[in-house]
Amino acid sequence: MSVEPLDLDTDPKAYLALHDLLDEPAADSALTEREREVRTITRDAVAREVAPRAAELDATHAFAHESVQALAQAGLMGLVFPEHLGGTGDTNVAYAVAMEEVTAGCAATSLVFMTQTHAAYPLLIAGSDELAQRYIPRLLDGSLYGSIAITEPNAGSDVASLQTTAQPTGDGYLLNGSKTFITTGDKAGVIICFATVDKSLGRRGVTAFVVDGGWDGVGHGQPFEKMGMHGSSTAELFFDDVRIPADHVLGKEGGGWRVVMNSVVKTRISAAAQGVGLARAAYARTLATLTRLHGTRLPDEHTFALADLRGRILQGRLLLHAVARQADATSDIPTGLVGMMKQTCTDLGFTAAVEATRILGPYGDLAVLGVERCLRDAKVTQIYDGTNEIQRLLIGREITRAIGELA
Repeated sequence: MSVEPLDLDTDPKAYLALHDLLDEPAADSALTEREREVRTITRDAVAREVAPRAAELDATHAFAHESVQALAQAGLMGLVFPEHLGGTGDTNVAYAVAMEEVTAGCAATSLVFMTQTHAAYPLLIAGSDELAQRYIPRLLDGSLYGSIAITEPNAGSDVASLQTTAQPTGDGYLLNGSKTFITTGDKAGVIICFATVDKSLGRRGVTAFVVDGGWDGVGHGQPFEKMGMHGSSTAELFFDDVRIPADHVLGKEGGGWRVVMNSVVKTRISAAAQGVGLARAAYARTLATLTRLHGTRLPDEHTFALADLRGRILQGRLLLHAVARQADATSDIPTGLVGMMKQTCTDLGFTAAVEATRILGPYGDLAVLGVERCLRDAKVTQIYDGTNEIQRLLIGREITRAIGELA
């Protein structure tokens, strides 16, 4: 076999033909006409503008600016936002479908894509009209990059242990501290920063602030070298006596934990959709490589393995769509159910990439074929937006609670 890039990396028509072939009627039947339209628009933009750049972004670690701009120009950045803020007012299912499509073409681009949503959404649900109008349209058109700043060197999943402080002053707050592992942190023009106004209050002291990335005292670290997601930057943020006006609080003082919990469904739909998209990418690349090796008649061993992967991808997609559909119907979704979706789908992305690498043997290790990139990119999805160990803990608590109610 000539070890050249796969056609789906170089020819948009080949990309579309293969991924159209992988659509599943069992999942598509529950999509609305508009949701299928969003998928078509996204897949076309990905085939033309995103997938052809993915390998180079991975190799050079260049930021996926052009790919993100192409998605913005296609009108895809504001799917769950109202029209008056530059969005399209679509469903969470439409967003999940689009996230899967972007991830299947380039996971690193999808990480920047979803971070724009994650930065804009707290502004939508908890910000003043003025703050929303100032920042959301620019996040959605790609003219401004945003970040969510929660994680600290000694505080990850436990928000109550945050060390970054916001000291009340006469006309606002004085912000001091640092954040780490912040997606797009080196480029963030707006930062949704979580800090404590009173450490003794635990979660009740955590407050969400809107911080302009260009303010005095805001420092942006250099991007980390990472295993995967090379087209998306991850960096530290530093706050040294940053003056925050009182009107830049999201919600109310001490209401930061509520902002986190009200945003978590969106962030975990994003990660779950990445998991499904990475699994599909690994499957598609494996199928394309095997076809190049063996023609249209594959060995039974490979056929059996692909059949198993296909079923598992369909299961993950159905779970993703079901939870996203519930999020469209109600804001009262059990935390354990959201955790089940995130954990199951991101585990799927990683295990599918591992299996794809196994099926291809030595070819699975070749960067030019892209399966090893799926494997490297998939691992972090099991870690961010609440590690999968935390998701299992949340699921287990709901099981324990249900048992207690039966007693």
